[in-house]
Amino acid sequence: MSTSLLVGGRIRSSTTTAMAVRDGVVVWVGRGDEAARTRFDGADEVLECRGALVAPAFVDAHVHATSTGLLAGGLDLTGCASLADCLDTVARHAAAHPGTVLCGHGWDETAWPERRPPSRGELDRAARGAAVYLSRIDVHSAAVSSALLERTPEAISADGWAGDGPLSQEAHHSARRAARESIGPGQRAAAQLAFLAHAATHGVAVVHECAGPDISGIDDLADLLALDTGVEVVPYWGQAVTTAAQAAELLAATGAHGLAGDLFCDGALGSRTAALREPYTDAPATCGAAYQDAEAITAHVVACTRARTQAGFHVIGDAATDAVVAGFAAAEAQLGAAALRACTHRLEHLEMVSAQQAAQLARWGVVASVQPAFDAAWGGPDGMYALRLGASRAAAMNPFAMLADAGVRLAFGSDAPVTAVDPWAAVRAAVSHRTPGSGLGEDVAFAAHTRGGHRAAGVTDPAAGTLVPGAPASYAVWDGDGTCLRTVHRGRTLFEREGALR
Repeated sequence: MSTSLLVGGRIRSSTTTAMAVRDGVVVWVGRGDEAARTRFDGADEVLECRGALVAPAFVDAHVHATSTGLLAGGLDLTGCASLADCLDTVARHAAAHPGTVLCGHGWDETAWPERRPPSRGELDRAARGAAVYLSRIDVHSAAVSSALLERTPEAISADGWAGDGPLSQEAHHSARRAARESIGPGQRAAAQLAFLAHAATHGVAVVHECAGPDISGIDDLADLLALDTGVEVVPYWGQAVTTAAQAAELLAATGAHGLAGDLFCDGALGSRTAALREPYTDAPATCGAAYQDAEAITAHVVACTRARTQAGFHVIGDAATDAVVAGFAAAEAQLGAAALRACTHRLEHLEMVSAQQAAQLARWGVVASVQPAFDAAWGGPDGMYALRLGASRAAAMNPFAMLADAGVRLAFGSDAPVTAVDPWAAVRAAVSHRTPGSGLGEDVAFAAHTRGGHRAAGVTDPAAGTLVPGAPASYAVWDGDGTCLRTVHRGRTLFEREGALR
């Protein structure tokens, strides 16, 4: 047996100052350094925490590992302050990587003075004819070069084709597949390892990978699951089924934990593809795009429930929420609410939802996997949400307090690479919501990023995500500046800042 003793720390939500771990399980917490030392004399490891905060490790309930990892040394446009800056960044990257497909991410025209995305001609000139795929910050549209289109000519006749502008809907999915095919196994493995290491340095011990046929591919997911870094990967596969047999076959083929995550009911507000009841304020000719109707949603929920696995959907716009709620209601009529609750179905993002709908979702035991950083980035009277929707609709976005009050279980995630893996920033964003009354208390927000993530994966152990005797030893140690000093999952050290606790 292996025993670790942490002394002199501040255990979150407790007056204790010491904790003992044996074989990956918390076996004791108590008051005082001396009492701990006496009881666990001869421990294999003693960590002097010197007043540091010891807290349950975070769970990021929505990530895309490969695409996030590729940004580490790739074409990162998230810091571009203008269209000209974006094109200059592309030009520099093209010059440094001749003969390759340039895959970049993160442009956001709403934050630029030009207020428009790059055109195809501008990309062709900046990249000197190279194949270029640049996803928008929400990853629901992309600017592409002419050379990339030569690799995916079917995009020209698909839904979402926009002439010289960014591609969305199926045209975007087609272009993304072409870009994805240019990434070799070695590059993919390096990106995945980089992402998991980065997550561990931020106190994250568990991530929910939201994969799917239009996102990353089966090979990508299989490679991710084959890695052994200690960071636990809970895999979801976003593909619709109509029977329990299909669900079982797809789970076996992908290794997925559930058929949930990014099974798209709609797109995103930034790309104007989130499905709305009323038109976009800044584009009155469109209400977005709906990918699943209530009948298809019902079929998927029923099939997954009968297969005793999680179903779930990506849902952002209010029209998409209407379809999802109607689909679950029809599934309840067939199977009963108890059967739905037993499977812990989940919804990703759920940014536009009414109090009545929240009450229904709570009755069915549906988890809301949400991203507080979205509100921090795009909320408020002058943010992207207000630009797309107008101030009134925008103020009702991401109603965390209302969902929690209705009894909907919350799980926090980053949707990386859409926003950064930064759990404490997410907790702060949930507390300091840009709409008064929509924020959460700090303890509730912290629980959503720890216990909530375990519950969202269907974990029934009530101790998961806590630091009490009998709980899995999954914790992080933080100094007073919010720097992670150590991350541990089930007793295995995932990250340790050199010399910090010795």
